Amino acid sequence: MGKFTGVLLASDFDNTIVDTASSFRGGAEMPAPSARTLEALDYFMKNGGRFTVATGRALASFARLAGGVPMNAPSVLCNGAALYDFAAGEYLDTNFLNEAAHRRVQAVLDRHPAVAVEAYHIGNTIHAVQANEITRHHEHITHVSVTEAPSLLEVPAPLGKLMFEGSHGELEEIGAYLRSQPWAEEYELIFSDPTLLEMTARGANKGGMVRRLAARLGISMAHVYCAGDEANDLSMLRAAAEGFAPANCTAVVRESGATVVSDAAHDALADIVEILDKRYL
Repeated sequence: MGKFTGVLLASDFDNTIVDTASSFRGGAEMPAPSARTLEALDYFMKNGGRFTVATGRALASFARLAGGVPMNAPSVLCNGAALYDFAAGEYLDTNFLNEAAHRRVQAVLDRHPAVAVEAYHIGNTIHAVQANEITRHHEHITHVSVTEAPSLLEVPAPLGKLMFEGSHGELEEIGAYLRSQPWAEEYELIFSDPTLLEMTARGANKGGMVRRLAARLGISMAHVYCAGDEANDLSMLRAAAEGFAPANCTAVVRESGATVVSDAAHDALADIVEILDKRYL
C-alpha cells in the first residue's frame, strides 16, 4: 500500500513523455525519457500508483521503446484499438476495424493517388499502400519497416487502425468525405498530426480503452489521470478526473481545459507526478 494506491496515470508517448518533434522534423535519433521523468515515475509506482502509456503507435512501432519506459499496467495501443500487456506479451482487449474498411478506404486511395495509408495489423507488421515521402520519413523515424502492398484489399485482417498520410488539406478533404458516408458511424477519425489522419473502429479511442483498463484494474475513474498533447488524446483527457498537457500541446488540447505543465523536453510527466504527490497525502 502507498499514497498512490488506487490511482492510474496514463500518458501519451510522443511529445508528452519525450520530445519527438525535433526527431520527426530533422531525422535525429529519438531522445530517451529524462532522468527526472524516470525518477518521478519510479516514485509514483513504488508508492502504489499504476502507470501506463496510451499511444497511437501500434505494437510494431512501440515495442522497441516500451523497455525504456517504466510501466506497471498494460499499454493502450493503436489509439485505443488494443490493450497490450508487455509483461505477459499478449493482447488483453481489442476493437478491430471491420472487413468493409479495406474496400471503403481503397476506394478513397483510388481517388487520391498522392495519399498513402499505413495499415496496422494486430500482429507485428505494418503494411503501406501508395507509400509516399511521409511514409518513408515515418519509417525512418520509427525504425520500423513497412511492407508495401499494391492494394488495401491485399492486406490481411484484422487491423487495429489505418493511417492516412498526406497534405493537411487533402486529409481534411478525405475526412469530410468519410464523415459524410452512411456508414460513417462505424469509425473514429482523428488527426494525430497535421499530416496524419487516423481511422479506427467506433469506440476505439484512447478514452474508451483507458476506461476499460481502469475497470480491469479496479480503479475508479475519479482517480484516473491522463496526459497528452494532440487531438487524438482528447478522449482520454476528457475521461480523466483531470487531464494534463505539456506546454507544447496543440491549440485544441490547450482549449480543452487540460492542466498545462512543462513541455515534453522539460519533464512534463515529472511535473504531473509532483502535482499528484501534493494531492494524495
